[in-house]
Amino acid sequence: MVPPSSKSYRPVIDPSTGRPLGEVAVGTADDAARAVEAADAVAERWGTTPGHARARILRALADRLEQDREEMARTIASEVGKPIVDARVEVTRAVGVFRFAAEEIRHLTGETFPADAYELPDGNEHRLLFTVRDPIGVVVAIGPFNFPLNLLSHKVAPALAAGDPVVAKPTSAAPFTALRLAEHAKAAGLPDGVLNVVLGPGGTVGDALVEHPATRLVTFTGSTEVGTGIAARAARHAKRLILEMGGLDPFVVLDDSPLDLAAAHAARGAFSFSGQVCTASKRILVQESVADAFVSRYAERVRALRVGPALSEETQVGPVIDAGAVRRLEGLVADATGRDARLVTGGAPLRDRPGSYFAPTVLDRVPPNARIAQEEPFGPVSPVIRFADDDAAVRIANGTPFGLQASVYTNDLKRAFAMARRIRAGGVHINDPTTLRWDALPFGGIRLSGLGREGLRYAMGEMTEVKLVSVNFDPSA
Repeated sequence: MVPPSSKSYRPVIDPSTGRPLGEVAVGTADDAARAVEAADAVAERWGTTPGHARARILRALADRLEQDREEMARTIASEVGKPIVDARVEVTRAVGVFRFAAEEIRHLTGETFPADAYELPDGNEHRLLFTVRDPIGVVVAIGPFNFPLNLLSHKVAPALAAGDPVVAKPTSAAPFTALRLAEHAKAAGLPDGVLNVVLGPGGTVGDALVEHPATRLVTFTGSTEVGTGIAARAARHAKRLILEMGGLDPFVVLDDSPLDLAAAHAARGAFSFSGQVCTASKRILVQESVADAFVSRYAERVRALRVGPALSEETQVGPVIDAGAVRRLEGLVADATGRDARLVTGGAPLRDRPGSYFAPTVLDRVPPNARIAQEEPFGPVSPVIRFADDDAAVRIANGTPFGLQASVYTNDLKRAFAMARRIRAGGVHINDPTTLRWDALPFGGIRLSGLGREGLRYAMGEMTEVKLVSVNFDPSA
C-alpha cells in the first residue's frame, strides 16, 4: 500500500440508511503516480517469482477471505446496499476466483511449432520454435460498486497469477472492501508493492493511472461512457484493455416457453441486487400471444419481493446506490409512461424509510424507442416489450449499441439455437437468466458492452505477452 498524501477526506454512505459508515482519504494524481512506480519497481521480481510460489500466496489469500467471509459480506452490504444473503455469495465467489487463479498458473503455457514445415528462412530443419508467455507489466484494475469484491478479484487474481503487479482503484462507494482485500493479500505473503490500492475520483486518480507511462494494461468494469473514455486515453499510449461495460440484456420469452419458469427467472434476473448488475435482464421481450399471461405471472412475483435494508436476512431487494440513481429511475419511468407504456406495479421511490429505495417496477407495452429500452437503467425497473414473431424478437434484441448477454426461453431447442445464433451478444443462455456467469469461463461483451474477455484463463492470456523463441541446435550445419 502507498499511503495517501491528501489531507482531504470524504464520507462513505450506507445506502440502506443514508448515514455515513466512516471516512477515507481522497487520493490525488500524485498518489496514483507513486502507486504505479511502486508496482513498477517490483515488476521484474514478481514476474520471475516461481509460479508455485505465486500460487501458494493466492491460495493463502483465498483461505483468509473464506475465514473472514461474514465480516467481508457485512462490509459489502453496508457499503453498497447489497442484501447480506447475496453479499455472502459474492465473498464465496471471490474465494473461488483466487483458487482458480492459483490453479491456472499451471496452464499458462505456450506452443511449439514444426520449424521444418517452413521453407524460409534456410536451415529450419535445425531449429526448434516455441512460444512462452511473459508478464505484461503493471496492471491497472478499476472496479465497480455493484460487486466491489468479486469483480475487483476478477482483475487482481489473474494479474497476480500471471506475474503482473497491480494498482487497484476501487469504486469510491466501497473503499473499505478493497482495503480489506489488500490487508488479506499482505497477510497472505504478497510482497510490498505488488498490490497497491489508490482511492479517489476517476477524473483525477483514474486518469493518472491510465496515462502513466509504466502501466501496460487497464482492466475496467463500469459504465460505457467511462469505459470508452478510458479506451481513448489508453489508445494514445498503445496500452492493452479489458473493458466490461454496460448492457441492455434482452430476456426473450417465446410463445412456447414454460411461462411460470420464465416469470420466476425474469424476476431473479431483473431484480437481483436491485437490478444494479451489468448482466441484469434489462429488457423483457415477450411474444404477443402469451404476453398477458406472462405479465400477470411476472407482476405477481415482483410484488412478492421483500424490499428492505441490506443487513436484514429477509431482504431480497435492497436500496439503490444513491439518491441520484433514484432520480434517474423516476425519469425513466416518466418517459416510458409518457410514451403510453402501462405501469403494472411499483413506479416510484419508497420515501417511507431512510436510504435510497425504489419500488420494484414492471412496465408493460414499452415501445422499443423509450429511454428505458435504449439506456441501461441499473435499477429495479423492468420494461416488458411485446413482439410479434421470432424475426421481430431478434430485431429488438439487437436494436441497441450493446451486446453483453441474452436469454431465450422456449421448449423448442431448434428454435432456441437458431435465435442464439442471430442474437449479437457475448453470451446467450437458453432457459436461464442473463445473470448467469461462470467465474472460470470466458465472459465479456461485444460492441459498446466490452472489449476482451474476463474469466481466469482468458484474462491471464490478455495479461501476458506472447514471445517466440527459436533455438538453432546445429548452427554449424
